Amino acid sequence: MGPSIESPPANVRPPGLKHVGIEQHLDEQIPRDLPFRDEAGKSVRLGDYFGKHPIILNLVYYKCPMLCSEVLSGLTSALKAMKFNVGQDFDVLTVSFDPRETPQDASGTKATWLKRYGRRGAEKGWHFLTGPEASIDALTKAAGFSYDYSEKSGQFAHATAIILLTPDGKIAQYYYGVEFSPKDLRLAMVEASHNKIGSLTDQILLYCYHYDPNAGRYSLLILRVLRLAAVTTMVLLGGFLFVMFRRDALQGKSQLGRIP
Repeated sequence: MGPSIESPPANVRPPGLKHVGIEQHLDEQIPRDLPFRDEAGKSVRLGDYFGKHPIILNLVYYKCPMLCSEVLSGLTSALKAMKFNVGQDFDVLTVSFDPRETPQDASGTKATWLKRYGRRGAEKGWHFLTGPEASIDALTKAAGFSYDYSEKSGQFAHATAIILLTPDGKIAQYYYGVEFSPKDLRLAMVEASHNKIGSLTDQILLYCYHYDPNAGRYSLLILRVLRLAAVTTMVLLGGFLFVMFRRDALQGKSQLGRIP
């Protein structure tokens, strides 16, 4: 019988993944003055995109052979399922964490995903950026996004998530994986915008749902639902009684008017 091979402890990451992960930095400010270039090669700063709408921050690299495309595909599918529009109700910042990539790489990637999204005006609100290593390091550190580069494969090992920012660039929520719930994203944008977008229905749903940062999604708050149901029942009952009393009063007056 040969020697047994012991599995590594569950909390020990395999080589190449020791520094890969996402640490939530909720309510922290994304630096405004970090210089990047947009897909047209224009010099920009992250703060140029703050101040108007909620922002989805998406950290990828454009020459990623598989995972980043899956994230962009999942994000695009979620955006297509929403009534909110990129460039009108919210913006998207897709930023490469590979300092070797160029505005040409960004431009080609943008064309691909804008075509998939297929809505007019999206080019004004979905920005694809590249930048120097110093800017990338500062941004990924602020976002809690860490990754490793393999010289052997020439690829990055990284986690997958999208990060929702408030209009002024503060981190509001994280959503993990490669598929994202349109309902959760809609509620997140309404909440991040302080109800400046969305409908009364969205505001009611926000009362009944609460964002769970550990799960990266909204969870139903049963107690709030029961309270809302009780208030609704009381309002409906009160309205019904008012109508009935008013009808009886009108009928009584009508009968009095018929007495000779």
